Amino acid sequence: MMKNIDYMTLKAFTEENIDFLIGGRLQKIQQPTRRDFILSIRNQGESRKLYININPAIYHIAFMTPEGEKRRNIVIPKHPPMFCMLLRKYLEGAKISDALTIENERIFELHFETYDELSQLRSLCLCIELMGKHSNVILYDRETSVIIGCAHNVGVEKSKYRELQGGLKYIYPPGVNEKSRVNTPLYKILSGTNINEALDDYYSKIQEEINVKNEKSKLLTLVVSKLRKVKNSSSKIEALLKKRDNTEKYKHLGELLTANIYLKADYKPSVEVFDYTIGENVVIELDVTMTMNENAQRYYKLYNKSKTTKEKSSKILEEFNIEKEYLENIIYSINQVNHIEDLEDIKTELGLVEETKSAKKSQPAVTKIEINGFDVYIGKNNKQNDYIVSKLAKDDDYWFHTRLCAGSHVLLKVQSREPDEKVIFECCKLAREYSSAALPSKVGVIYTKAKYLRKPPASPLGYVTYKNEKEILI
Repeated sequence: MMKNIDYMTLKAFTEENIDFLIGGRLQKIQQPTRRDFILSIRNQGESRKLYININPAIYHIAFMTPEGEKRRNIVIPKHPPMFCMLLRKYLEGAKISDALTIENERIFELHFETYDELSQLRSLCLCIELMGKHSNVILYDRETSVIIGCAHNVGVEKSKYRELQGGLKYIYPPGVNEKSRVNTPLYKILSGTNINEALDDYYSKIQEEINVKNEKSKLLTLVVSKLRKVKNSSSKIEALLKKRDNTEKYKHLGELLTANIYLKADYKPSVEVFDYTIGENVVIELDVTMTMNENAQRYYKLYNKSKTTKEKSSKILEEFNIEKEYLENIIYSINQVNHIEDLEDIKTELGLVEETKSAKKSQPAVTKIEINGFDVYIGKNNKQNDYIVSKLAKDDDYWFHTRLCAGSHVLLKVQSREPDEKVIFECCKLAREYSSAALPSKVGVIYTKAKYLRKPPASPLGYVTYKNEKEILI
């Protein structure tokens, strides 16, 4: 169960970081979304990023560690929001004169000393209210208490107790917020360590989970939609092939007419001939404007046309089946993701984002385990699967995959000795585990040597064909 930040935790955070905050200079202000802010502060020869989040689900503040920033997957917009521009106008370059928490409230304040256009000293307050759905960031003048701007304006229609918008006087929330007085404050749970690092670690992991869940949902919607279209197109072609497959019939009728030319049924609507395949007479329809030989040639032409159409349709159907298998593997990969960087690989693969130069040069983070002295590699997405079969696999290594369902490529490296049946079986179990196959049903796992794998030209990432395979039910 997630713990919300409370007054005691906020107070502990302030006390822990007060020496760095006071005297610090605000160098840069960024606002990635409507609900989060990054204040780059420099003091004592060090630069740190104060992260402010006023999302009702995960409201908190913390100085970001590199790992915490990576988990949050922050993207800075090209065009900053109006409130961000307002903060930059008044606070960038300003010096922090004080930092404090309001007694018994989840309110954190940064006091700034800055100069206005007339070079007059001005005292401003950036007030961060961490109060669930009422969380907000407010900039106001400390001498007049007049609000300069808010992250979220609050009109009388939203609150009859307190309005928040530019031009009005800032007042604290009425009374003491009893919800801030919890029996088990977060700071006690985080005790025994650096409060800031604990806050950053705790909330950045939650943010990553939320980000991953949201991104997975978006990607799944996109890929499932593509898969549905591919399946519909595939079904239509299959139905068309079954309905109109007269290829062999046309050829047979042409042969029957050729064999019975002597009947001289020229310019007639039909002719009755003996069909040797069924041992009885049949009636063949003819074109009355043609001779019997010309009708035979007509049926041969229909045969060739039908054969060509069937071959083209079969090729298209094969391409649809390859794409269907590929998209099913994408869906499997998305469902397995736990970290935001793994989703970036999939988004790059789908062409949603451009692959960075460093990503192109870097090796995919393939999972490696050991089974009885043998190295075994497991791919978590198509990029890793492709790396396994294209780069890691040698001719005598063993490749494993579930039959007829999406899953990971599993590679057993063979060096000085051949694996026994127990090792093979354990690799089959891994292929079963890392697949979309539903439990508890048994699934066929195929395996073969890597030299029997083939990647067809222009095939999707991670797609291979195979031969000389064996199968074990797991």
